[in-house]
Amino acid sequence: MSAPQPERERAAMVERQLRRRGIRDERVLAAMARVPRELFAPAEQRTAAYSDNALPLPHGQTISQPYMVARICEALGARPGRLVLDVGTGSGYQAAVLAELGAEVVTIERIPELAEQARANLTAAGYGRVEVVIGDGTLGLPDRAPFDAIAVAAAAPVLPQTLYEQLRPGGRLVVPVGGRAGQELQVVEKREDGAQVARSVPCRFVPLVGEGGF
Repeated sequence: MSAPQPERERAAMVERQLRRRGIRDERVLAAMARVPRELFAPAEQRTAAYSDNALPLPHGQTISQPYMVARICEALGARPGRLVLDVGTGSGYQAAVLAELGAEVVTIERIPELAEQARANLTAAGYGRVEVVIGDGTLGLPDRAPFDAIAVAAAAPVLPQTLYEQLRPGGRLVVPVGGRAGQELQVVEKREDGAQVARSVPCRFVPLVGEGGF
């Protein structure tokens, strides 16, 4: 008996879009193969859930391309027991992948309607333990800090210092940095001698809006 269509599409996504492009962390590949992306897409976009693209959401937001979600999760090194802040909840998909990796996930979204839908999506997909907060993601959540890792799913003009300060020593911040037309994914590690920045792949995200963004 063959696997249901979404499972086949997820398996194909993992092989063609992730593994062949250099995603090596088997835990991330397995998590991406388990999280039902179709449950995080608007009804009219569900047939395209496993396409190699970002998907549109209301209010000009998007669900990130699967490859970028995998890159961010791989760079973060999310593990069981680690506290992760996910900035820019959107539909909740990236938060679900982080939760599937075993992390304790708090995700923040500035648009209340998206936050409410993300809660429903996460619950429907079996990730109801993810905490969804409405607020300005550029300010982080100082009351919950320090975080082991922070993932940002929107483009910042410069390294968000407020978010960096909410990391534990040795923690990582992964964020697209650049202009509105294009960015590079930066992996920032908090060290005793300051921020250690590694530059990853070129990317294009919606702008990070808020006090510390555009």
